[in-house]
Amino acid sequence: MTYKTNLSDYKQQVTAFFDGRTNYDNDFTYRRAIRLVELTPLTRRQQVLDVATGTGIVAIAAAEIVGSQGKVVGVDISPGMLKQAREKIEAAGIKNIKLIEADADSLNFSDESFDVILCSSSLVWLSNIPAALGNWYRWLKQGGLISFSCYSEKSFLTPILVKVCAQLYDISLPNWNEPLGTPQKCHQMLQEASFQEIEVKTEQLGKYLSLSDAKNWWQGDRVWINPRGNPLWQLSQEQLEYLKVAYDQEIESKQTAQGFWQEITTFFVTARK
Repeated sequence: MTYKTNLSDYKQQVTAFFDGRTNYDNDFTYRRAIRLVELTPLTRRQQVLDVATGTGIVAIAAAEIVGSQGKVVGVDISPGMLKQAREKIEAAGIKNIKLIEADADSLNFSDESFDVILCSSSLVWLSNIPAALGNWYRWLKQGGLISFSCYSEKSFLTPILVKVCAQLYDISLPNWNEPLGTPQKCHQMLQEASFQEIEVKTEQLGKYLSLSDAKNWWQGDRVWINPRGNPLWQLSQEQLEYLKVAYDQEIESKQTAQGFWQEITTFFVTARK
């Protein structure tokens, strides 16, 4: 089932980016997704919405818990991701998952449709987080639960590129994780959307990278998919090359005997209607 109308340039970039991730499933994507399910008090017979379901890792795990009398609706903008999800669901013989191809910012469900709404690491990809939370609140049954994960502002290698952009060209590169990048920001967003019983659990999913992997995290291109814009398009090819040199030098300066530490401080957030 497909519910996609005219997509913005940003949403088209998101779709193309995830369509191209044919090797999306790995140890990290499984760990973060399954951890979200583990920390969510799911029970049998519940009606569950999985926003940005991707390859269905969360949806499949949730479907097994809610059982045949429960149901999971998985929504994603990427047909490529959903193709992988369908293959996994069919291989597992799971019958209580419905997949919808749709822009999560444009979804519309009836009020009080779900017991639980899940979203693994994808809320920051939405164009309007407060509006999304408002919709989730409306779609939840009274006493229903939202459970999502997000990352600190310092996670991944984003802060390094943001730093060298500011130093070299005085441009402000938007950090994907900034809108929900602290427990306080998560609390505030949820409070403003009228949620209660807000809990934020912090876990470290980081690891050491080789120097080459850390450098290759950004390859000197203009790819920076963010709803708040991409100032890298302002730069000439020569400026991008200088920026890549500065980025690599910053990576080298932080290398240790164990490699380059990539912080992935993860917030697992729950709240009730």
